[in-house]
Amino acid sequence: MWPFGKSTADRVKDALGEQPRLKDLGLQVQEKGGNVTVTGMVPNDRFGSLVKVVAEGINGVKSVDTSGLIAQEAPQQAQAAPQNSAPQDAGPSASANTVSSGPASAQTEIAPTSSAKPAAASSMDAEIKEMEDRSKIAKAVHQAIRNNGELKDDPIDVLQSGKSVILRGVVDNDHEQRLAEKLAREVAGVSGVDISGLRVAEGAKELTKEKDQETGDTVYTVQSGDTLGAIAQKYYGNAAEYKKIAHYNNISNPDLIKVGDQIKIPG
Repeated sequence: MWPFGKSTADRVKDALGEQPRLKDLGLQVQEKGGNVTVTGMVPNDRFGSLVKVVAEGINGVKSVDTSGLIAQEAPQQAQAAPQNSAPQDAGPSASANTVSSGPASAQTEIAPTSSAKPAAASSMDAEIKEMEDRSKIAKAVHQAIRNNGELKDDPIDVLQSGKSVILRGVVDNDHEQRLAEKLAREVAGVSGVDISGLRVAEGAKELTKEKDQETGDTVYTVQSGDTLGAIAQKYYGNAAEYKKIAHYNNISNPDLIKVGDQIKIPG
């Protein structure tokens, strides 16, 4: 469960998967030290900004690199009409775009001037713009939470769902849960706030405070009386998950951990 059961990269994937236009693209997400890189194929270059603004609503994301996205549709470029390109002997069989204003030698072929986008492309543009605007609202909620002194260290993600936002993560107490909802509702454009995924767990800030600078993993320092099972219970709510922690940290004997050892908590 989040905040301890999923990595930042996985949570970015979840956020992208909640966007109708992005969920089936199979985008790849990598993260190191809060820097997220998203790669893959997208229908056109308009999708890059949407991917970026969605990812920026995820807690722990410092930057988003979308330069690895490959647009299947090249940007449209206006083409200049050719000048005096009609053959000298153009006659009745000349193109319908040929205008005769005198002798055959003076005929000029006029290229099609229609620059309007197909209706489907225009509709997609409008849909992408709307999703991007809504995701910017979710990002503004995320920023409001980060700017609050009581909540800034709580691991909270903000996702966009229609005109509403979804808060996911953990806070230390009921007051902080209510405060996060209140701040979200105060952001212009938010029509609803879903806090069903925002749980209360005393000591959440402390449990997520220490991070590995390279990987971004949460790090726990073993205390007197700790067991891997007890540590797994703290982070996952399930003592049986100690096997995951042992494997991730190359601990061959789960019963042999020492006070002061630093253990990474995997997503």
